Amino acid sequence: MKNNVLFKGVMPALVTPVDASGKIKKDVLKKLVDWHISEGVSGFYICGSTGEGLLLSNAQRMEMLEATLDAAGGRVPVIDHIGAMSQRDTIELAKHAEKAGAAAISSIPPIYFAYSDEDVFTYYKKISESSSLPLVMYGYKGARDMPISLVKKIMTLDSVIGIKWTFPDFYTMERIKQINGGNINVINGPDEMFVCGLSVGADAGIGTTYNIMPGLFVKSYNAFRTGDIARSTALQHGINDVIERLFAHNVVATTKAMLEHLGFDVGQCTEPIHQLTKEEKVALWKSMEGVIDFERQDINA
Repeated sequence: MKNNVLFKGVMPALVTPVDASGKIKKDVLKKLVDWHISEGVSGFYICGSTGEGLLLSNAQRMEMLEATLDAAGGRVPVIDHIGAMSQRDTIELAKHAEKAGAAAISSIPPIYFAYSDEDVFTYYKKISESSSLPLVMYGYKGARDMPISLVKKIMTLDSVIGIKWTFPDFYTMERIKQINGGNINVINGPDEMFVCGLSVGADAGIGTTYNIMPGLFVKSYNAFRTGDIARSTALQHGINDVIERLFAHNVVATTKAMLEHLGFDVGQCTEPIHQLTKEEKVALWKSMEGVIDFERQDINA
């Protein structure tokens, strides 16, 4: 039996740095990727919710993948989220990801229309048939339910290795981790419940706020894996103090604003995501004073 647990550790869901014309800011991306790798991350996930994938054109998404692969330089794997409103766009992105050299592809289930479980299975089946890359499902609150029976059925597809689980339902995550006797790559999605996910069997984490706190998540992950649950949990508390403040507005917008404050000019979000005003940014930055040490990537304790 092939090993499906390919991804472990901390994998930031990278923001997409874009200029006013929509071009990828490759110099900023390289700087961000280098910092994250120096903090110990084990890979990257691009063009998902954090990367604003559904708001970007296929050309922009392809450019982002190629730029991220170039920035990473083979040091860590890159998972390309290819989910789109149309299956045609998804397949085009899947084929490009394989040609470009992504380590894996991932996709949300089809959304908006009333799709049946069979429709969702067929969607993943067609993606699987279009590319030989490992495929990670992406279930998240606000899309559609991903019942255990459906996850189990999709896992019968040859290239499917697991799921990014972004639901605050850790009972179901634990049950999913038992599929194939544990031979399923379960990746925690909710940043604010990272330790909860690890405690029920998640192999890795992918998240938005990893962009500004990569070192804290790495330290929490490593502490958990070495049995220092108290340290891991303390770090989670510090992380959540930051997340609570990021929730003042759309979390992608506030994450980008914090990156700007930390010296990464990643640009604004794609409309219609709220564009933070200068006053809102200053208020956000001020609210972070004394919460954690961003330079040391540690809690103030």
